[in-house]
Amino acid sequence: MESFFNFIDKIIVGYNDYVGGYLLLIILVPTGIYFTLKFKFLHIRKIFHSFSVIGGKFDKKEDTGDINHFRALTTALSATVGTGNIVGVALAIYYGGPGAIFWMWLTGFLGMMLKLVECTLSLKFRIVNEDGSVSGGPMYYMELGLKDKLGHFAKKLAVIFAFAAILCSMGTGNMAQSNSMADVMRANYAIPTWVSGILITGLVLLVIVGGIKRIAEVTSKLVPFMAFFYFISALIVILVNYNLIPGVIKMIVSDAFTGTAAAGGFIGSAFIMTLTWGIRRGLFSNEAGQGSAAIAHAAAKTKYPVREGLVASVGPFIDTIIICTLTAFVIILTGAWDCGKEGVEMTLVGFTRGLGQIGIGNWAKHIVAGGLILFAFSTIISWSYYGTRASQYLFGTKSIKPYRYIYGIFVFLGCLGKIEVVWHFVDMVITFMTIPNLIAILLLTPVMKKEVEKYFSLMKKL
Repeated sequence: MESFFNFIDKIIVGYNDYVGGYLLLIILVPTGIYFTLKFKFLHIRKIFHSFSVIGGKFDKKEDTGDINHFRALTTALSATVGTGNIVGVALAIYYGGPGAIFWMWLTGFLGMMLKLVECTLSLKFRIVNEDGSVSGGPMYYMELGLKDKLGHFAKKLAVIFAFAAILCSMGTGNMAQSNSMADVMRANYAIPTWVSGILITGLVLLVIVGGIKRIAEVTSKLVPFMAFFYFISALIVILVNYNLIPGVIKMIVSDAFTGTAAAGGFIGSAFIMTLTWGIRRGLFSNEAGQGSAAIAHAAAKTKYPVREGLVASVGPFIDTIIICTLTAFVIILTGAWDCGKEGVEMTLVGFTRGLGQIGIGNWAKHIVAGGLILFAFSTIISWSYYGTRASQYLFGTKSIKPYRYIYGIFVFLGCLGKIEVVWHFVDMVITFMTIPNLIAILLLTPVMKKEVEKYFSLMKKL
């Protein structure tokens, strides 16, 4: 098994250094800036309207869709609020230094606008299945929205994305999550990874066989609870060290343009390391530009695509701007960023030191483990839905059941894999989705513009 993982790692590391690193940076950030300026910071100007929609002000049972706006958001959030918020942030700091957090913030801010565009287009081109359920996502707006511009190539682009979504569901939403869960259960409670693998796989299969409605029911309860649980714990550490906050912010901003990596200082260019790791882990955390959340938001009950797009824009704000920042501040405020540990161990050091200041340091391992397990589990079950929709698009409804069992196998394999190999695989498959998706939404800018104008013209009349 170890030789297999080492072989895979050698193949994908080279890919990640160039395509998964530099090419992604060249495309992702400028695309986010373009849409932000094109629509005049729409995601910020209309944020209060977004919260009104999430609160149910415009919910109508008779609207086409499977779930309401709140459940669509919590399902999408449960797919993004995962190991990226605990392990990913620590890895970004380990390899890129504190300055990587600045680039995570930028990715989150631009990601709000990218999510708005992706999810609006996903609703615009979604289809209604024979059983009355709906299916949507980038593969549909690529095929249906670009057929006039790209002809047969539109379908090919959609197929590439759908295959990438299946791979990504196995990596980003599955193996990276189960690997971190098994690792923390082994480190904290001496539970063998194979035992964790069997347990996690069984629980995942119990939930995902119920489809989007059962997934949404679980995530609508799990996401608010786990976010509150982790938020309070991190906030305690931050408040205890509140006097250090100005210095931390200064360090993050200054290091963003110079680079100070805990892993070894100047590996190649320190600035490029900081930039690359900040944006990579930011993208992994909120998935903006990747197009995955558009699959969940396509299930929302609404007849106005922009309305759900505005709901989706709140996701990166909660995920990256708030939750990732909490983790980063705990790590940097307590000095854990320079402790020599990486991944979840760095986060654990931060919480242990911080909570130790008020005499409850022994609780740190349970808080980190509990948060990580809840975050990761919710991500696994939500990503299974993304994979089933991609599988349905490629192979038809009959493929959904086999996909779920294969998905379960990958949950187990993730528990056994080495963390470096798993995360390298994750970076590779993310780019397989992101690059085709960014090309598609850029080409569909005129459609997006019409939808925005139509929706807000209607809202003025109501």
